[in-house]
Amino acid sequence: MEKIEVLGATVDFFKEVQDGLTTYSFDTSRCGPPEPMVNAMAGLQLLDENSQLVMINHKSPGGLFPKIEADFDFVEESTEDGKAKITFTKKSKGSNATDFTQNSCSGGTGSH
Repeated sequence: MEKIEVLGATVDFFKEVQDGLTTYSFDTSRCGPPEPMVNAMAGLQLLDENSQLVMINHKSPGGLFPKIEADFDFVEESTEDGKAKITFTKKSKGSNATDFTQNSCSGGTGSH
C-alpha cells in the first residue's frame, strides 16, 4: 500500500493494486465536518471502472449519498470498532451528474 497525493484532500490517501483492481482508501473517523465530505469528493474523482474507494468514518456519511448516487454505487458496513466503512465504485453507466464542488453538508454554493 502506498501513500498518494490527492488534490483537495485533508487526510492521507493510500493506493493498493491487487488482481487488476485499484483500491484507494482514507480514514476520516477522527475528523469533523466538513472533512469527511471534502475527502470523499476528492477521492471519488480518482475512480474509474477498475477501482474502488474505501472510506472509514466515525458514522455513516448520510449527507454524501444523495450527492453521488447518480454516478456511484456504495456498500456500507461496520468495522469491529463500530466505525462506518463505505466502499464506493463508479457506475458503468453513470450520468456524470456529480458536482464535486458540492463538498459540504450544508448544500450551499460550494464556494470557498
